[in-house]
Amino acid sequence: MYQDLALYIDGEFIKGGDRREQDIINPATQEVLGKLPHATPADLDRALAAAQRAFETWKKTSPLERSRILRKVAELTRERAQEIGRNITLDQGKPLAEAVAEIMVCAEHAEWHAEEARRIYGRVIPPRNADVRQIVVREPVGVCAAFSPWNFPFNQAIRKTAAALGAGCTLILKGPEDSPSAVVAIAQLFHDAGLPPGVLNIVWGVPSEVSTHLITSPIVRKISFTGSVPVGKQLAALAGQHMKRITMELGGHSPVLVFDDADIEPAAEMLARSKIRNAGQVCVSPTRFYVQEKAYDRFLAKFTDVIASIKVGDGLASDTQMGPLAHERRVLSMESFLDDANQRGGTVVTGGSRLGDKGYFFSPAVITDLPDDSRLMTEEPFGPVAPVVRFKTTEEVLRRANSLPFGLASYVFTNSLKTAHQASNGLEAGMVNINHFGMALSETPFGGIKDSGIGSEGGTETFDGYLVTKFITQI
Repeated sequence: MYQDLALYIDGEFIKGGDRREQDIINPATQEVLGKLPHATPADLDRALAAAQRAFETWKKTSPLERSRILRKVAELTRERAQEIGRNITLDQGKPLAEAVAEIMVCAEHAEWHAEEARRIYGRVIPPRNADVRQIVVREPVGVCAAFSPWNFPFNQAIRKTAAALGAGCTLILKGPEDSPSAVVAIAQLFHDAGLPPGVLNIVWGVPSEVSTHLITSPIVRKISFTGSVPVGKQLAALAGQHMKRITMELGGHSPVLVFDDADIEPAAEMLARSKIRNAGQVCVSPTRFYVQEKAYDRFLAKFTDVIASIKVGDGLASDTQMGPLAHERRVLSMESFLDDANQRGGTVVTGGSRLGDKGYFFSPAVITDLPDDSRLMTEEPFGPVAPVVRFKTTEEVLRRANSLPFGLASYVFTNSLKTAHQASNGLEAGMVNINHFGMALSETPFGGIKDSGIGSEGGTETFDGYLVTKFITQI
């Protein structure tokens, strides 16, 4: 059985009526899984009113009570991980093991925010006059609107939800219409954990219509968005017109710097398996592979062997290592990248074609001999296609890695402390991983710079986006 899909407004699950419904498609079989109801303008207004009303009470709720609810959500998340994970595999496509792992990690996010919500402290500023008292307090910003993506439907949604609710805000969340089961499951988790009505509301619809309705409402005071750079810029501009806070976690094109002195074969295998995670549909996926000349042949051989050995199939099959792409449009996008690579003189070493006659399957590809101005080297592929090119010096590769307007994640493999230090200082990215993949933990910041975003979706920085500072002086 697939998740029963619904809106969630003011503590009620809502479906039916004269609302428009959208087919939810299994990307492995192209079968219809269910019908997703879209919110009407009246539904959106009801969600706004419910969130505003609930905020007056929720902002005064003890941090201990907010913490208790988030801890209960973590407990229920672990209990229901297999069921929720199976539904994610059905509507998003990723292998079941990856889906379940995504959910189990999210239990940690709920727990971490539960504890940090109890530690939102103010401060006392020593006065110039002994008769004056100066205090700084931090208060929830108000009603928030959040927009989460389809590639990690549970993870990205619960990050925003736990942060907003933990800070004392109320939230209207529009999840991904293509893979909605995880967000409906989140609503059920909070509902069963005892969250008061109106504190969390879930809506669906045409993205541009829903975002415009919510962002322009005077009720909403903060916007959080995870998605593409072009859409993020549009929403940021709209929020700016109304002087509203934003957190934007946008796309990247993560450079990988592999130096001659690295442990080449282990690095190649690690990077290959990271590249095919979620079929490459990951904003921090390694996407531009720069390998120093002496290590290039060894790296390419091992990297290609691992990529070529990947078992592509239905995410519910036990031996599947990479599932289908999430949509038909992702397959078409991969084909367009391959076409450009061929036109630009690239060499397809392995993969690079649609698989089968049903479902959105694509063989992971490795491509060499590409110029730096080719599409694959300048545009985020968001799929299982990996360009591998050579470099000579550290200065050269840093210049090439920093040449794009993106700055989300980056990766460095070297056994030289000097090189690691030079690369970590020189890379223009919000996150730098040296010899491992250490991002996306609940306690660490997760965000980018330049066109890749504003603000952080992780660590204590998360709460900064949901709190305002009030200065109180009294004599």
